[in-house]
This record gives sequence, structure tokens and C-alpha cells, in this order.
Amino acid sequence: MHDEHRHRRVYTPRGRIGVGRAITFGMTDLMGGGALAIIGAWLLFFLTTYGGLNAVQAASILAIAKVVDAVVSLVLGHLTDELYRTRLGQRFGRRHLLMLVGAPLMVTFALLWVAGMGYWYYLAVYLMFELVLALVLIPWETLPNEMTTDYDERTKMSTARLVISGLATFLATFVPAELFKALGEDSPTPFLVNGIIFAAVFVGAILISWGTTWETFVSRDEVPVAEREPISLTGVLRQYLSTLRIKTFRKHLAIYLLSFTAMDTWSTVFVYYVVSVVGLTAAAAGTIQSMSLVGILVTVLAGWLITRISPRSLWTVGFSVVLATSLGWYAVATLSPANPLVWLLALGLLYQVGRAVFVFVPWNVFPFVPDIDEVVTGKKRAGVFAAVMTFVRKSTVAVATMLAGVLLEASGYVDGQTAQPAAAQAMIVAILSLGVAVLIGAALVVARTFRLTRQTHAQLVDELDRLRAGGDPGDATPAARDVVEQLSGVPYDDIRVWDAARRVAPASAVPVG
Repeated sequence: MHDEHRHRRVYTPRGRIGVGRAITFGMTDLMGGGALAIIGAWLLFFLTTYGGLNAVQAASILAIAKVVDAVVSLVLGHLTDELYRTRLGQRFGRRHLLMLVGAPLMVTFALLWVAGMGYWYYLAVYLMFELVLALVLIPWETLPNEMTTDYDERTKMSTARLVISGLATFLATFVPAELFKALGEDSPTPFLVNGIIFAAVFVGAILISWGTTWETFVSRDEVPVAEREPISLTGVLRQYLSTLRIKTFRKHLAIYLLSFTAMDTWSTVFVYYVVSVVGLTAAAAGTIQSMSLVGILVTVLAGWLITRISPRSLWTVGFSVVLATSLGWYAVATLSPANPLVWLLALGLLYQVGRAVFVFVPWNVFPFVPDIDEVVTGKKRAGVFAAVMTFVRKSTVAVATMLAGVLLEASGYVDGQTAQPAAAQAMIVAILSLGVAVLIGAALVVARTFRLTRQTHAQLVDELDRLRAGGDPGDATPAARDVVEQLSGVPYDDIRVWDAARRVAPASAVPVG
């Protein structure tokens, strides 16, 4: 037997999950939300203004790094699910081990903001940072699924992490804006100081989450040696493709990718829009983006609403608000109203309300998707699902970022200058308004067909618990069969993993909640 580590602290639940525990879990999103917000808002601008790169070179760094990272993320997702086989994974936890390794490596974030280092330096450092980001986020994102099966507790954890992410997004725009005022707007120094501050914050935040959470113990003897699939690229790809069998996940993935790519597109060009189209300063752009502070309150409200209305309804609200702001960005650019900063602050506030809503929903929904998969496969694969989300999002973000750089270059964008030709200004406005609107509109169409709710998940978990306990699949009620088929897209009679010959999973493999 290999269960000598079963009683270690990392596997010990510490009571029901309250607000305090949810907050300490969510601290890692100071890094997850903050780093991505800083990079999305400032990195392309920094590289083209102080890094000595043109728009295509800068965009290619983001694109190449994300493609490489996307592939590595698939391997990491499979790895974190399978680390229970190793002595280190058993001792430190298959999720917590990777978080502990990744925490000190967050210092690479500060190295991104050294001016004038050249293309290959920025590519290498950004590659390292993206890999460390995935090393931490993928196992961390599985923890709600590991720690509890309770809908309200998982919602509490998702709400807390996204409130913290909202705070991080605010700080990611507010702190640079204040540094610009203190250290000057025409210097790379504020960017470097900002990078050092946030790198230190990220290390501390990850360690807090690592020390205050737990995970499910999985015995090394649970899966017979003959049934274990070796960790290989072929096996990883097979695992990846199998997640797409789950109907709810396919829809969730489409909504997530479309809406988050729209958000990243907005972040990539917004500083250009404020500085080169409207004629305001980079500090003004930071002030407008700091309206993301309202997202903290909106996320709390969304956490309350998601227990009362469906994810589909909440998505509809968020997407509708963002679509309205897309028209607003276009109107300000073309009508040139008096006091443009006032109009942009109002639009920024409205945009951040919608953004906070559509960012909240997928990460609230995600912990419930592996439950649907477990009914179909009999396996706990939260790491694989987290990796797939990371892979496809980073792949599409890489394409979107590269495309934005190419479009700016093709439109005649002049590197390192705030004043831009009319064609470049028109392209910036088109990307910010029309491009974002198309992506959000497509996400709204898919969201209207989404069927996972608190009620349907509860029915599914009841059926999953019955099957885990050795219940006969043939005894499933018509209601249970319907909800499994509706959420998974797989005919109930085609699910063979729970047949009479199956091996019943030990109680220790079932999350405590």
C-alpha cells in the first residue's frame, strides 16, 4: 500500500468553507487577474515605446509565448492529475506541489519591464513568465472541485477569487497611473518599479493560498497498474480531445473564449485609443481603466445573483452592457465631444460593470463541469479541464494579439509616437468597437443555449453519488437520465464505466463537502 501520506495536512479538510477560507483560496488571483491585466494594458505599449520593438515584433512575442505556453499547459494539466503516482505528489499534494514550486519563480514578472533589452530577451523572459503562470494557475483552479461538492461553497470560492481578481485589475491600472504621476510619463522607470512591486505581491499571494487550502487524497493503488496510461504527448492529446465530448464544456469553452478574447482585445488597444485617437495621456488611460474597481462590488452582487438566477441569464446581462459600450467607444471617436475624459470615464465604468459580470460566470461554472465528466468517465479530471481552458484561450489570445499588431502595422501605425495617421486611428477604433462587439455578440448567442444551473447540477451530483456508492445504472430515474444526457450530451445507455464489473472508488477519493 502507498497510503502513508493520507493524513497529511494538505489532505485534511478544515471545516465548512466560509468567507475567510474562500478569500485565502482566492488570493492567488491577485496574480492571475493582476498579471494578465498589467500585461494586457501595458506590455505592448511598453515594448513599442521603450523596448525598441515595432508593433509586429512586440505582438509576435506575446503570440509565440502563448502558443508555446498553451501546449505546455496541456501537459501540466495531465501532470497535475497524475502526480498522485509519485512520492513527491503523494507527500505534498498533486495540486499543492506545483503551486509551491511556482511561487518563488514569480520574480520573472519584474524582468519583463527592463527597457531597451531587445527582441530575444523579451521573448525569453515572457516565455518563462507564462510557463510559471500556468504552473501555478492550472492546479490552483482545480481546488474548488477538490475541496467541496457543495454548490454554495463553490460559488463562495468563485466569488471570492473574482472579487480579488477585480481588486487586482484595479491595482493593475491604478498603481501604474500613480507611478506615472510620481516618476514621469516619459520614462520606463514606472514600468520597472510596477513590475517589482507586483512580483512581490504575487509570491506572497500564492503562498497564502497554498497554506490555507487542501485537496482530495488519491491512493497510488486506486488505479490498477494495467489500467494506468503512461504520461506521453499522445496520451495528453487523447485526454484533451475527450473533454470535448461533454456538451456543457463545449458551450462553456466557446463562451469563455469569445468573451475573454474580446476583453483581451479591448485591453490591447485601449491605451492606443485614448492616447492616439482621443488625444489624452497614458495616465488618463490608466485612470479610465481603474474604473475596474467597480468590478469588486459587481462581482459580489453576481455571486449573490448566481444562486438565484441561471448562468445563462447573468451572461446575457453582462454581454448586453458591453455591447452598449462598443457603440460608445465609436461615438466618442467620431463625434469628438467636449470633455472627452468625462465621456470615457462613464463608458469605462459601464464597461467594467459588464466585464465583471461575464468574467465571473465562467469561473463560477467551471468547478461543476468535471462532475459532469465524472458521470461519463468515472474519473476525476479537473486538471485536464483546467489545462484545456488555458490551452484554447491562450492559443486564441495569441492569434488575436498577433492580428492586432499586424493590423496596426498595416494601417500605417508609427512606432514610438503618440500622434498617428488617420488610417491607424481608424483601425484602432475598428478593433476596439467592432472587433469587440462581434466577439461579444457571438458569445451571447451561445450563452442563450446554456443549460447548467444550480438545480440541474444538484440532480447530477445526486446521481453521481448513487453511482459512486455502487448503484446500478439500470436503476436511474427518468429525471436523472434526462439531466445526465442534457448536460453531457452522451446517451445514458452509452455510459459503461459504472456497469456491474466496475471497480467502486474508495471513499477517500470522494471530495468532502
